[in-house]
Amino acid sequence: MFELLVRLICNYVEVEPENIHPESRFMEDLGFTSFDFMSMLGELEDELDVEIDQKEAADIRTVQEAADYLEKLKAEE
Repeated sequence: MFELLVRLICNYVEVEPENIHPESRFMEDLGFTSFDFMSMLGELEDELDVEIDQKEAADIRTVQEAADYLEKLKAEE
């Protein structure tokens, strides 16, 4: 899941894959805007065939938190 996130993150912001770490924060470290973040979540929903809860997504700050949340969603299918 982490690798998928890294690939998608690189589509939205100009950052090298090797500079993305589990503890990287989307806004502060990677330069995401809230629009970028929501757009990426929409792409993840399509790619993984899951539905992301907007309130839960608002609490996601780091790449690892996003990976954990997506793993949880996939496990619930």
